[in-house]
Amino acid sequence: MKVAEAVGRAMCAAGVGQVFGVVGSGNFHVTNAMVAAGARFVAARHEGGAATMADAYARTCGTVAVVSVHQGPGLTNAMTGIAEAAKSRTPLVVLAAEVTERKSNFHVGQEELARAVGAVAARVTSARSAVEQACAAVGLAVRERRTVLLNLPLPVQALDVPHGALAHAAPPHERAAVEPDADGATALADLLARSRRPVFVAGRGARGPGSRQALEALAEHHGALLATSAVAHGLFHGNPWSLGISGGFASPLASELIRGADLIVGWGCALNMWTMRHGGLIGAGATVVQVDDEPSALGAHRPVHLGVLGDVRLTARQVCEAGGAPRQGYRGPQTGEALRARVRLRDVPYEDTGTRERIDPRTLSIALDDILPAERVLGVDSGNFMGYPSAYLSVPDEKGFCFTQAFQSIGLGLATTIGAALAQPDRLPVAALGDGGALMSAVELDTVRRLGLPMVVVVYDDEAYGAEVHHFGPDGHPLDTVRFPPTDIAAVGRGYGFEAVTVRTRADLKAVADWVAGPRSAPLLIDAKVVADRGSWWLEEAFRGH
Repeated sequence: MKVAEAVGRAMCAAGVGQVFGVVGSGNFHVTNAMVAAGARFVAARHEGGAATMADAYARTCGTVAVVSVHQGPGLTNAMTGIAEAAKSRTPLVVLAAEVTERKSNFHVGQEELARAVGAVAARVTSARSAVEQACAAVGLAVRERRTVLLNLPLPVQALDVPHGALAHAAPPHERAAVEPDADGATALADLLARSRRPVFVAGRGARGPGSRQALEALAEHHGALLATSAVAHGLFHGNPWSLGISGGFASPLASELIRGADLIVGWGCALNMWTMRHGGLIGAGATVVQVDDEPSALGAHRPVHLGVLGDVRLTARQVCEAGGAPRQGYRGPQTGEALRARVRLRDVPYEDTGTRERIDPRTLSIALDDILPAERVLGVDSGNFMGYPSAYLSVPDEKGFCFTQAFQSIGLGLATTIGAALAQPDRLPVAALGDGGALMSAVELDTVRRLGLPMVVVVYDDEAYGAEVHHFGPDGHPLDTVRFPPTDIAAVGRGYGFEAVTVRTRADLKAVADWVAGPRSAPLLIDAKVVADRGSWWLEEAFRGH
């Protein structure tokens, strides 16, 4: 057996069941070996899309995934998606063929590329160690929550592995939950016992099994309100004391209540500039606590009064077991009444600025939230528009929202939704894109159609890179470089085999309702011509972070 086949089979034996990629000569044999060993392979149309699909699949499914790419340009094409995954600590293995001859057209410093974006570099170095090194790459991705680039040199691929080399290939041990620091948990229990207005903000680290139940029980005991970072959107869906997303996508009421807290506890949440609005959601005199299972995360983005090292679920349960009398806390009748009436942005009155030619993005988003089935998985691209789907479209739980925004690249939203859709096949996938990101990634519309995904692709089309228009326009700068002529994006969708509708007014959305009610035999693209008279509400503070 050649190394290429052994590595592919070893990765499957180590627990890899889903592979994305674009196959060339260098990764042909190893990819086929993974397929032969039982992995599902999805061929993307571009390596950048493949990397983001794998990232989104791993985030949504909670298991390690693989992206397989050709040496040199195959890897460089994938680098933006790899950077996003690495910044988000997604357990992902990038399996890349590698040339060792510096004179080759394909030669590039692949190891240096990985390290430059925060991924871990590894290499298969010999036939004797190939299986062990392949399994080690999967184990590192799983245990350390890292994106790992496993380079597979072409000369090594062609070598013969020793007989019985696959005998010891097996799934790695899962990451062990970090036991809570006893002193820290006790200190947090004391703070909660004294708090009158506690707020819990849960992040990516609170998405694990059982975390929601543990946090809700602790919050119930101490009268805490519940919020999430954007990446954990949906975690507390249906809880009457949930504020939704904390930060730039929050409703005015949610922001007011978070700012009024005397104790803010971040659970697996960085409490960064986005989630805390550059600290503007932390009221004067509020105590800030952060719970995380990574020591380096505690206080990384802002000073905290108390950092507690420990797994979110275990820490919440230990603090709850500390007992004490139940408290009303922040959950008084007045707060409950306000939450029922005004916690969602869609319930906040606004002046509809739509015309006969362009629909208000708020009106569009609210209508889509009503029309589309509640059991959905939503992927959102980056851009001026992104707050509308994030804040106005509800999701059923934390696995119903995939937010690949750690690198703030546009063009990832469609591939994000494909990966998330494959991880949640029983839900309607909804991709929310701007026109810039949609056209940048349009090649993956073919992947949607080829896979038979009943996806809804919503394009918020303002004929521009809207963030730049609204950031530079008020100062009188020329905007020709960031504005574009009208494009019939619906026609682009039809060319890829989609059903498509152009939406200019709310009445045009009847076609969407008809599609939802029908057989959904083809995916649907909605080319929504949205008003472009103002920047979205979160844009100004977003640019403050640059």
